[in-house]
Amino acid sequence: MVDHKKRKLAPLNIYYKRLWKNAFVGLIIMFICLLIGVLGYKFTIPEMDWYDSLLNASMILSGMGPMIDASIVMTNAAKVFASMYALFSGVAFISTIGILIAPIAHRFFHKLHLEDTSTD
Repeated sequence: MVDHKKRKLAPLNIYYKRLWKNAFVGLIIMFICLLIGVLGYKFTIPEMDWYDSLLNASMILSGMGPMIDASIVMTNAAKVFASMYALFSGVAFISTIGILIAPIAHRFFHKLHLEDTSTD
């Protein structure tokens, strides 16, 4: 994927392929992270149904915070999972944004470093 600064800028069709590839990888990463959260909430807090588990995992993964019902009593294991998942989600979200931005930043910096071949 890396183009040397002495090479020409990649054509737009290759650039778009890179964007789609990185978006697909980012989507897969987010899906896996969401699945970890849903399963973790469902199995550490048994009284939580699948929809509530999905809601809580989505909210934590997006950085909005948990939506745990006040009537649900969390065990210590559930609290540890929720803490670890929140830390994991922060890193996963930032990393995925980096994956999505990488082709854009690469093309921008490649454009800046292209040597001027015109003769003045």
